[in-house]
Amino acid sequence: MVASHLLVALSCAIASGPTAETTDTTTLLPTLNVTAGSKTNVELLPLTTSIVTSAQIEESAESSLLPVLVNRVPGVFVTERGMAGYGVSGGAAGTVNIRGVGQSNKVLFMVDGQPQWAGVFGHVLSDTYVANGVERVEVVRGPSSLLYGSNAMGGSVNIITNKAHTDGFRGRAKAMAGSYATQRYALTGALKSGKFEGTAGATFDGSNGNRPGSHFWLANEYLQLGYDLSQHWKLGGNLHLTQSKAHNPGSTYEPLESMWTRIFRGTSGLSLANDYDNLHGGVQMYLSWGRHRLDDGWHPGETPTDYLYTLNDYNMGITAYETMNFWRGNDLSVGLDFQHWGGHHYNDSKIDGTHTAEFKNHVNEIAGYVMMQQSCLPGDLLSLNAGVRLQHGSNYGNEWVPQAGFVLRPVSSGNLKFSFSKGFRAPNLRELYLYKPANPDLKPEYLLNYDVTWSQTLLNGALTYGASIFFIDGKDMIQTVMADGRPMNQNTGSFINKGFELQAAYRINSDWSADANYSYLHTDKPLLAAPKNKLNAEVIFTPSNFSFTLESNSIWSLYTVTGNEAVKESYSLLNFRGAYTFQMKTPLTLSVKVDNITDTDYEIVYGFPMPGITVMAGLELKF
Repeated sequence: MVASHLLVALSCAIASGPTAETTDTTTLLPTLNVTAGSKTNVELLPLTTSIVTSAQIEESAESSLLPVLVNRVPGVFVTERGMAGYGVSGGAAGTVNIRGVGQSNKVLFMVDGQPQWAGVFGHVLSDTYVANGVERVEVVRGPSSLLYGSNAMGGSVNIITNKAHTDGFRGRAKAMAGSYATQRYALTGALKSGKFEGTAGATFDGSNGNRPGSHFWLANEYLQLGYDLSQHWKLGGNLHLTQSKAHNPGSTYEPLESMWTRIFRGTSGLSLANDYDNLHGGVQMYLSWGRHRLDDGWHPGETPTDYLYTLNDYNMGITAYETMNFWRGNDLSVGLDFQHWGGHHYNDSKIDGTHTAEFKNHVNEIAGYVMMQQSCLPGDLLSLNAGVRLQHGSNYGNEWVPQAGFVLRPVSSGNLKFSFSKGFRAPNLRELYLYKPANPDLKPEYLLNYDVTWSQTLLNGALTYGASIFFIDGKDMIQTVMADGRPMNQNTGSFINKGFELQAAYRINSDWSADANYSYLHTDKPLLAAPKNKLNAEVIFTPSNFSFTLESNSIWSLYTVTGNEAVKESYSLLNFRGAYTFQMKTPLTLSVKVDNITDTDYEIVYGFPMPGITVMAGLELKF
């Protein structure tokens, strides 16, 4: 199938002729079209994508990226358990779903293309995704496994950090405080001088939480450096560090005492990129590591635990990629990935420090992929895309990943995308080797995704809108079933998800703008953290130096408990943000943020009530 698509692409290149003009689709809908990392030129990719800009992140006044993604990107939903801290282990939140796919780390998070997830349990690291120092966030709503392999089964989120784009030094300092003794501080700086550029920043976020015993703090630091070796080659490096401690009081129906999680995580990378007229790509090496220490706590009246759970994990790899333009309108992308991940965990005695219940293991994965994109027909009305990836895992063998589709441009301001793609997730070490249900013979989960998207810009760019329809067929889901009288993980599950997504943004005039997005999701079985309906809308008024935003977030038919005693949640929130900027040599902005104005009672994780009305006020200084 892939070979036939490549032959068709070649014939289109010949038929299109040398005089047709290339259409730059990335400028049509800046809120809907986005690059998918640095691995390939994606102007012709048929994937459904969204971008969240630095301006939108700053306007949200959030310290975490995840609530911004929920509000800005249709089809995305994230669980929360309170005012602050997602945590890990029992009672944790931060599960990210795209179109109902996400449980057990089926959405891949990356920082500048570097994968981020715990090496033993394979879960996302939600507390580490902070809003400070982010240039944009690229979200692919659907399988991204062709480019990124395992864990990009339901989609991918690539967090692109700030770069210094103009000569000189620029900085920003921000402080906020408010309800539940919450404090947030952020400091960033960017310097560019000749061939050198660099950015650095730090944040601190702390809160007593909206429930007794839910106090939390987090610190994050980052450094990014770049140097132009020549006109065509650039060397880059980055370092990100996060430290946090989150306390968990347990659910309202099953409270806990002294349950806490202490996390230290780091990510570092080194890259060498090239950029020529008909050739661009590079090589990237990365290392992500972490140390988690947990006290599982105890129920009131029980004997306190006598151990701390300790987990050390890592995820390291190297990726090489190159995109070549052999003829007009053609991109041929090839890549090679190697990844080594694993870790060591044990129970550490509080009395004498001895280790028990120790486990240590790792997995190696190697993959290669090829993808061709080709414009054809007069005026580049049609673009074809096809590719395939072969990935080999030391624990599961070979996995083939095909992708194909097209982009049709019947009018200059809009395009119609269709894609077929496969996504997969390899079993993690817990599912393979840990605890009673473990099964070392597990194979990867996978899904087949069919997607149609229309997007268009009207009124000289003042109005943009888009609509998507999708059908997802999941196979070989890992589930715990009874086998030979004991529980065992097996590839027995399946699911069907289908639905549609809408979004629009309208710049009414220089002072007024509005945008909204809506998602409808139908699942063939109840799923946690996957609302049937999600609607987000906002109106922004920016007269002179003022800025006012009124935002509405509505959720209907969200399962917080499944099974015989299923529980559904529906709620609507109204939020307000206001700011005034003093236009001085060093601009100063004063702001206020009020969430849940109507003081709505609701839960996203069962037994963990979310906060009522909360107020934050702050200032920001740019220099």
